[in-house]
Parts: sequence; structure tokens; C-alpha cells
Amino acid sequence: ASSQAHDHSKMNSSQTATKTETFKVWGQCEMCKSRIEKTAKAEGASNAFWDEKSQMLSVTFDPVKTNKDALSKKIASVGHDTEKYKAPDEVYAELPGCCHYERKK
Repeated sequence: ASSQAHDHSKMNSSQTATKTETFKVWGQCEMCKSRIEKTAKAEGASNAFWDEKSQMLSVTFDPVKTNKDALSKKIASVGHDTEKYKAPDEVYAELPGCCHYERKK
């Protein structure tokens, strides 16, 4: 049993390194900021900060739990286009008017 426990702790120590990624997420206002950051955290990010001016989202996450692709896809699913994924038109249409950003073609 002790060798099993040893393997487990060794695995944990090498797996705890978090990763920080930054990518573009389109949005408009404070409500967008809150929605984007909350969604990233719900998808497994330990930290998320979206900058309204640069439209860049910085996320810190455990690569074992999630990844940039999953985070990006999840954020698009709540109405915000990302570098990689486009939000569904019907979801974007449901956002409050102040959240309607200029969409890339």
C-alpha cells in the first residue's frame, strides 16, 4: 500500500503546475467581463482576467482539468467570439444590447 501512496503523491506534485494562456475574446462592457471570467472559471480556470480595452483574456488553469481550447469553446458557447470559435448567432442575439460587440466576419 505504501508504494501505491508514494506513486500517487509523486504524480500529484508533477501535475500541480498551472498554465497561463492569453487569447482574444470579443466583448463590450462590464457585464461581458463578468460573464467571460465567470464562464472561464466554471470551465476549470483557477483565475481569469478579461481586459476590456485589449479584448484579451488571461486564464490560469490546471492542464489536467482543462485547456485553452475547452475554455475558448465554452466562452463562445455563452455568446462571446474567441480567436478560435464563433459564438452561435442565436446565443449572441440573446445577450443584452450593451454586450453586442462588433463581430468579425
